[in-house]
Amino acid sequence: MSTLSDLLAENTALSGEAADHLQAVVAEWQLLADLSFADFLLWVPVSPEHSEQGGDFVCVAQARPTTAPTAHPEDVVGTRFTVDEHPQLARAIREVRICREEDPHWYRDLPMRREAVPVTFEGKVIAVLSRETNLAAPRVPSPLEVAYLGSAGDLCQMIADGTFPSPDSQSDVHTSPRVGDGLIRLDASGNVVFASPNGLSAYHRMGHESDLVGTRLAPLTRSLIRDPFDATEVAHRILDALDGKPGSRTEADSRRGAVVLFRALPLRPHGQPAGALVLVRDVTEVKRRDRALLSKDATIREIHHRVKNNLQTVAALLRLQSRRTASPEARQALTESVRRVSSIAMVHEALSVSVDERVDLDQLLDNVLPMVGEVATAESRVSITRTGSFGIVVAEIATPLVMVLAELVQNAVEHAFPDGRPGRIEISVSRSARWLDVLIRDNGRGLPSGFSLERADGLGLQIVRTLIESELRGSLSLRRLRDGERGTEAALRIPLSRRL
Repeated sequence: MSTLSDLLAENTALSGEAADHLQAVVAEWQLLADLSFADFLLWVPVSPEHSEQGGDFVCVAQARPTTAPTAHPEDVVGTRFTVDEHPQLARAIREVRICREEDPHWYRDLPMRREAVPVTFEGKVIAVLSRETNLAAPRVPSPLEVAYLGSAGDLCQMIADGTFPSPDSQSDVHTSPRVGDGLIRLDASGNVVFASPNGLSAYHRMGHESDLVGTRLAPLTRSLIRDPFDATEVAHRILDALDGKPGSRTEADSRRGAVVLFRALPLRPHGQPAGALVLVRDVTEVKRRDRALLSKDATIREIHHRVKNNLQTVAALLRLQSRRTASPEARQALTESVRRVSSIAMVHEALSVSVDERVDLDQLLDNVLPMVGEVATAESRVSITRTGSFGIVVAEIATPLVMVLAELVQNAVEHAFPDGRPGRIEISVSRSARWLDVLIRDNGRGLPSGFSLERADGLGLQIVRTLIESELRGSLSLRRLRDGERGTEAALRIPLSRRL
């Protein structure tokens, strides 16, 4: 399905600014649909160069209400109507006013009432909103319905006037309060004339025990918020809306510990002040869970930090023991253990500063691999280079993967270049959405004749096989280089699809 931008480009010659205004309308119109208990369809006249007949309208966006049954269970986006099929669309553009249908319209055995709202931008009608109400489910007028429909009527008139949505409005539609969260209607003087049950409950959580109707909302809200700066900010947003200024969402903590999101919208149909809408959402539980997650995350990072310190202590003790050991073989074994423990400590150090249990493996290996040559031999003249990027990996595979790579590089340094012979080791990385492929190539003396990875009894290769099979669930192969080149190539493949 094409996006709104694609459909506008394919069917109209609207300017970028006009298209942006329609995007802003679509960003706000879930509010209109919920207040109206109706579907909203956005229609644009098809420009002559995009239409053979002329006078066609194409639907470029659609919104369904969450407060009532939809009038269009099917997707209407992309549908074309002629003027004869939907005459109100052309009439709304021609007369620049909201056009209401006198009699119900039958659409696919559903009775509905249609209204056409011109979308005005810089004094010109650029599109039409069709408000279509499903009449199959009878509704009994209630104070809530009357307040919702009255507010929707004012906002629709502001769309026809070209004053809603305002270009200065910067509301985040994904986190702003919705109609169902809580709605409060103010008159032009700032007094509450209607409060939905959820809106009243939000203020009860903040500490206001009585009804809201008849109170001046701005000073009341200021008195309920704990932080003086936040209290002034929220009160100013409400007063600005009464003055006709657009507002964005703001969040505040009440004196009783409730956390509430606010958004104030000015109501000025035909340019005349008609009060404001204040949307409120109680997010206390959401914030409590967020704080719990942050606390848990901080605890996990502290654990990684302590594990890293303990591993560094173990490495220091092993290093001290190796210096007191007379046997060269025992000293070498202890030195390799220091390297392995230090590698694991570096992983935990990286996790101790990570906020999502992920590790930048490139940066980590740049710190781990230089230790390999130092441990293998003090006279090592082997250069280690890397091409490609490992990227970010989850903690689940970071530790075993670092150990496997370090062991493979260490094995190459020790056995491919004995007695401090010079050489090079190249690490090539290729990563896709599902796999991490690593090639480790050296130009050393190559594998001995009859070598078998399954029968190799070296501790390093045993560690590698165990980690690859049990932790990484990957595969490893060791082979001589082809085409007469000297050296060995280790090919490692690790699945990533379940661990991203």
